[in-house]
Amino acid sequence: MDRLPKIGIPLIIVIIAAIILISKSAVTIGSGEAGVLYRTFGGGVVIDEPPLGEGFHLVAPWNKIFVYEVRQQEAYEKMTVLSSNGLEIKIDASAWFQPKYEVLGKLHKEKSEEYVSRILLPSIRSAARSVVGRYTPEQLYSSKRDAIQEEIFEETKKIVDKQYIQLNEILVRDVTLPPTIKEAIERKLRQEQESLEYEFRLEKAEKEAEKQRIEAQGKADANRILSASLTDKILQDKGIEATLKLSQSPNSKVIVVGGGGDGLPIILGNN
Repeated sequence: MDRLPKIGIPLIIVIIAAIILISKSAVTIGSGEAGVLYRTFGGGVVIDEPPLGEGFHLVAPWNKIFVYEVRQQEAYEKMTVLSSNGLEIKIDASAWFQPKYEVLGKLHKEKSEEYVSRILLPSIRSAARSVVGRYTPEQLYSSKRDAIQEEIFEETKKIVDKQYIQLNEILVRDVTLPPTIKEAIERKLRQEQESLEYEFRLEKAEKEAEKQRIEAQGKADANRILSASLTDKILQDKGIEATLKLSQSPNSKVIVVGGGGDGLPIILGNN
């Protein structure tokens, strides 16, 4: 019985040491994350093996795990760039991105955990300066917003693809021009709109006038054709036909056939 305390104390020490060792060795990687293993005595960052996935892992206590988020993320960037005519344009943009999972070890070894500020954002700024420098402020304000967004995306993608970063989208949220330039552009756009509206009214009036001319010409042609086709014989026949219809009316009347100077009937005594 006297030996129990002597055995118990070392056992307790071993258990405590084991608990500490396990706690130092246990790593839990959360959802949407991956881990890069760093072997202190085995060559440093592991780049020839896949990163550690989600869940519980045991590693040697002298090694380290660097945890990265591998889901899509968003980075914001506000920058001032120059247009084609040298005016300062403020661009508010954001990038949707994520690290390339299969080369996460290389990303950590070559670019570090600060890859967003060291690689991604400078690449966006460089691409934005290059793209915006091709356009005038008026183009940026109106028709070319979608075009510059696509071009910034393509140019940024070319840079970061080689840096182990997957770029999914670039969104240009706002383009801010100098106030005087913005006012001048808006004034010009209003004038162009008014001019287009005036031209539309003129064109509409011309079409309406042309329509009336065509209708009038049609009526004139119809009357001319009708006049050319009416002979004395036709007029007499029409008069006789009308007379026959009148004679069938119950109203008392006297009809003298052929009494007129033109050979048409004369109707007397209509009531």
